[in-house]
Amino acid sequence: MRPLTLWSRLLAGLALSSAALLPAQAAVLKVVGWNDLGMHCMDSDYSVFSILPPFNTLHAQVIDTTNNKLVTSGVTVSFEALADLGGSRNTYSVGKTNFWDFAKPLYGADLPPGIGLTGLGTAGVTPQAMSWQATPAMWEAVGIPITPVDDTFKKNTYPMTKVVVRDSTGTEVAHARVVLPVSDEMTCVACHASGSQDAAKPARGWVYDPRGPEKDYRRNILARHDDQHLGTAKYKKALLAAGYSKKGLLDSADGGHPILCAACHASNALPGTGQVGISAMTSATHTLHASVINPNTGLKLGDDKDRGACYMCHPGAETKCLRGVMGNATGPDGLPSIQCQSCHSTMAKVGSPKRVGWLQQPTCQACHYDGKRDLMAVNAKGQVKTPADTRFATNANVPAPGFNLYRFSKGHGGLQCEACHGSTHAEYTSSHDGDNQVSVDTQGHVGTLSECSACHSNLRTTANGGPHGLHTIGQAWVGGHGNAAERDRQACAYCHGADFRGSPLAKTAAVRDFNADGKKKHYEAGTQVTCYDCHNGPGGNLARKAQRAEATRLVTAAH
Repeated sequence: MRPLTLWSRLLAGLALSSAALLPAQAAVLKVVGWNDLGMHCMDSDYSVFSILPPFNTLHAQVIDTTNNKLVTSGVTVSFEALADLGGSRNTYSVGKTNFWDFAKPLYGADLPPGIGLTGLGTAGVTPQAMSWQATPAMWEAVGIPITPVDDTFKKNTYPMTKVVVRDSTGTEVAHARVVLPVSDEMTCVACHASGSQDAAKPARGWVYDPRGPEKDYRRNILARHDDQHLGTAKYKKALLAAGYSKKGLLDSADGGHPILCAACHASNALPGTGQVGISAMTSATHTLHASVINPNTGLKLGDDKDRGACYMCHPGAETKCLRGVMGNATGPDGLPSIQCQSCHSTMAKVGSPKRVGWLQQPTCQACHYDGKRDLMAVNAKGQVKTPADTRFATNANVPAPGFNLYRFSKGHGGLQCEACHGSTHAEYTSSHDGDNQVSVDTQGHVGTLSECSACHSNLRTTANGGPHGLHTIGQAWVGGHGNAAERDRQACAYCHGADFRGSPLAKTAAVRDFNADGKKKHYEAGTQVTCYDCHNGPGGNLARKAQRAEATRLVTAAH
């Protein structure tokens, strides 16, 4: 796979169109934005080899709260840099990475400094247009070359951006504060730094590169790779096809031609890459390292049961990319209840040559079904569970037949799942405050977007017309839900529990104050709502009606 072809395919996959402008409207608009993966990785150095370029993605949907519909025209949507909650600001990328020095030999792209592979610059002072995509009904900016270094050259893996909606006059009518997560943290140095682990030592010896640890461990990795394959006919053929030195990868890199790993090992993160007969990137790396001893635990990486093993390569002990509500869940012992392996299974399973990297992932319904919230998405065999209940299911066949990814799924009102629940690995509520600003700005508090009034200015009462069959939230429902409960108690039991005394699905998302049967009822955020809070269980209304009817009968009989 030639680098130039890769860049061409990346560009061909983008439709950089914009929605036609219409006259300014009096509609009250809201915009929600998100990053698709919850973390984008890039290399800390591009002079030796590259796994991924600086390439971030931003999505947004605009809601007209007066008609309860998504806005598909009449506005423009753009993004720009914004200081985060701590004052850190990231407005440029040139000088913070050496990507542009090696973009042409790696990716075949002769890029102007600061411009990414799709023609976008990083989020800066000047707004850049997001493109309208009709099929998922959202705006997007794909390929933003943002780096994890702010303008004071301090590390910040969660830089903030501002998504702005403007009407036809250019007036701002809505905005959202959205994190664009990016990290270059890989702990390969733990095993591949010169003088570290003997098991990873190249046959020719450690390189001891005087230019610093980033180049040092990378050159050791290439030397080790050559040790395993140099001299074989398959390796010779692959080197020739990729345009690398016949003496091996290290010789090529040392000669000024850095290595794109995906030139041989296909990656679905870089469409069109790889060579026939060579294992995919995800399979090669996970399979090889599953048997490697973790220097921190003394166990094989594939036998480790917590995220520490994954953080050796994925970002990471410092970045802590697994920061969403699931990653932050803890058990009675105070330890995390959900690990990377809880969803993705073992390294051996992730590295299986039968698995399709980036696309074959766990589903929401593997844990969220029948009113339950399991802690494991996979069964004892490491296979993703497939319950029959589809209330919280991802969409089928997205982004391609046979796959059903959360980050491509949509639900209530055509909103993408990530618009309401947050990015993968950073689902609301996130442990990083910046991630939560979209939900705070939209509904006034952290957590999944669950306030009906956040998007609906003209709210109607419904028993099951909300997201995932949810009823209306608010006083109107409290005052008029009796008939619905009497008609279908099992519908209530799904969230309020089989005994109607509450469940995690019935927790209040914020402080609530209601008037129920003439009495004031107060709920703190996180309280499980039960049918016994205001009356005697789900049949309480019927009992009261019967008592009143009997009292009326007795009074009538007495007269």
